[in-house]
Amino acid sequence: MNDAIAAKRVHIIQGEYKVVNDPNVVLSTILGSCVAACLRDPVAGVGGMNHFLLPGSGGAMASGGDATRYGVHLMELLINGLLKQGARRDRLEAKIFGGAKTIASFSNVGEQNAAFAMQFLKDEGIPVVGSSTGGEHGRKLEYWPISGRARQYPLTGAEAQRTVALEMRPARVAPKPVESSIEFF
Repeated sequence: MNDAIAAKRVHIIQGEYKVVNDPNVVLSTILGSCVAACLRDPVAGVGGMNHFLLPGSGGAMASGGDATRYGVHLMELLINGLLKQGARRDRLEAKIFGGAKTIASFSNVGEQNAAFAMQFLKDEGIPVVGSSTGGEHGRKLEYWPISGRARQYPLTGAEAQRTVALEMRPARVAPKPVESSIEFF
């Protein structure tokens, strides 16, 4: 049976990460200028993926930015999630995808995202065993976190425009409760 059909597909959207230890799970995402970091511990049999919009820094988040947009936050969550599932930091390996410049007139945030991810992993001592970043088109990514296998499909035309539109949309924010002057005892 085809492994893509037999697999349980889990889609990761901007601002999310997922850690799994099920060999039948394939993580997938759609990337334009965003970057997905795919990490795994091949000995512990655990791996995961994140999807971030901006490289970010502690200062950016402290100034009121939504932390889920930033790579620094999602990289930490992914690594900590792997460690909680039995991974060891010294056995982690990574693959990096995305970081395209999908609109020529915009600044190249995709290049900044990819450079951030590579530097973050270097600083953490996590080897990057594969990457596919840059270019002018988005990608559909599939990652099997237990085996470390990755497959990508280039997105062109209308697919790429939908990806860019999704990435430029503000992150989902839960509505604030309506204020009321009524007190309940």
